Amino acid sequence: MLIIGLTGSIGMGKSTVAARFRALGTGVCDADAEVHKLYEGAAVAPIEAAFPGTTADGKVDRQKLAQALLNRPEQFKRLEAIVHPLVFEAERAFLRNEAGNGAKQVVLEIPLLLETGGDKRVDVVVVCSAPADAQRARVMQRPGMTAEKLDQLLSRQMPDAEKRRRADFIVDTGGTFAETDAQVDNIVESLKDRTGTAFETYWR
Repeated sequence: MLIIGLTGSIGMGKSTVAARFRALGTGVCDADAEVHKLYEGAAVAPIEAAFPGTTADGKVDRQKLAQALLNRPEQFKRLEAIVHPLVFEAERAFLRNEAGNGAKQVVLEIPLLLETGGDKRVDVVVVCSAPADAQRARVMQRPGMTAEKLDQLLSRQMPDAEKRRRADFIVDTGGTFAETDAQVDNIVESLKDRTGTAFETYWR
């Protein structure tokens, strides 16, 4: 089974690219979606203990947590120490299930794949990229987003140029949806006969 690591900075079109992989029949595990589940389950108690007052009604209040981190950015490492091991276990369960079903290719969609060294646990790295002005315009349309918040998010992410340099494949999402889809189609086709070693090495 070939594990494809899908990444890219905020606003670079990862969701669009992941949707195309799914449309082509490739299983996708979305790390952000797993975090959402954890924020309503296993991560609630440890996050409340570490960041008092950031949960309510049995869920993590993302706005309150973001505010706590905005005031103390050095605390991101503390949050990651809680969340990352739980996400890793969710990804492992996904991969084992896919392998059991005989999947040839799977995608792990991980925003901080390269920043956290996760590229060692995948066979191929696909980076989504777009011009900086398009990226900023997309992100600033999100509810509750501010220029300050965006700058903080970008400060925690590897520069786009470095991600592109470390990619096996780059999907340029600055054009039309059809152009983006065509690039994903080409990647899937080019990898159809490739086998991977990452699953046996890191995820068994």
